Amino acid sequence: MDASLLSDLPAWQRLGGAHTAEEIAQQPSMWTALADVLDTARARLDAFLGDRLRDPGQLVILTGAGSSGFIAEMVADQINAQWPAEVRAVHTTSLLTHPALYLRGDRPTLLVSFGRSGSSPESVAVVELVRDQVADARFLDITCNAEGELAKRGQGRNDTLSLLMPAASCDRAFAMTSSLSSMLLAALSVFDRAPWPQRVQRLLDLAGHGERALQGWDAAVGGLAQAAYTRVIYLGSGPLEALAREAALKVLELTGGRVLALANTPLGFRHGPKSTLNGDTLVVMLRSAQALSRRYEQDLLDELRGDGIAARVISVGPDGSDRADGDFVLAAPALPDPWLAPLWLLMPQCYALQRSAALGMTPDNPFPDGTVNRVVQGVTIHPHG
Repeated sequence: MDASLLSDLPAWQRLGGAHTAEEIAQQPSMWTALADVLDTARARLDAFLGDRLRDPGQLVILTGAGSSGFIAEMVADQINAQWPAEVRAVHTTSLLTHPALYLRGDRPTLLVSFGRSGSSPESVAVVELVRDQVADARFLDITCNAEGELAKRGQGRNDTLSLLMPAASCDRAFAMTSSLSSMLLAALSVFDRAPWPQRVQRLLDLAGHGERALQGWDAAVGGLAQAAYTRVIYLGSGPLEALAREAALKVLELTGGRVLALANTPLGFRHGPKSTLNGDTLVVMLRSAQALSRRYEQDLLDELRGDGIAARVISVGPDGSDRADGDFVLAAPALPDPWLAPLWLLMPQCYALQRSAALGMTPDNPFPDGTVNRVVQGVTIHPHG
């Protein structure tokens, strides 16, 4: 197929990707809508959290499965660095199998659950697990679905607050796109130490930059997706390592695994994973806004381009003097990497959509046989104890 712009919804309708294209394109408007949601909910959130984040004995576990778990990984360290409380990311898929490694019955614990549908078996089971095993447990559910199990089970409970994302962020397509970026920015906003007006303004600023990124990158990403790369490697450092994992997952999901996608850090890549490079490989560096990180990233970019093994090596990130032809750059606001992650994620999302269509697949439903589902099925929750 010829590349289609995100705005060409009739074309994407014919290609079976209209929902995915629309949900990628709507993200800046979702961030603006999220600003209104948080402005309305901030007093309720402040009352629910109280002084718990100032207590070194408080444990905050950010959790989710798959893409929702990557949200937790992207934001946890940024939040942890701001507060005396211990904040960590643990996927629901690990909490369920090894609860003794993460939970202490006598330690006050806030479980922050991310869920697009809010109905995945692991998400629901982890809430019940923590409620059963921790004496002083509270629950903040950040979800896109008012009718999901998380939202419904939390109704009327003093120990639970449900923060609903803008309704349109509950993606209809298979892949998480606007749901992910909305929940990520919601978590950063809720747990930031800046005054609420400043947090809300960040969302509005990011929305404007997101619109410019989509308009400026759309056609170039479509052209890139026409090249028959069979391997894509995303690289990111610090919080952007989880962003790289999410970017790789989007390619795997939307191409039905026909394109192998991997993720690593710029420094870690040399320790073995570099052996995956061949002449059919696209390497994408997700650039940090931090000067020290950028130096390490640039070293590897220069090395990979000099080696000439990979078919193509590009980067995505804030504009800088070290840009090269074909890089996807944006004049970004001066914010920490987790806040900027949704901007850089726009490129991998668009690439996965376009690559799926180039392979003749239907991006809205890349698994028509039902072997992989939008909401995970077939999980048996086994008793603990």
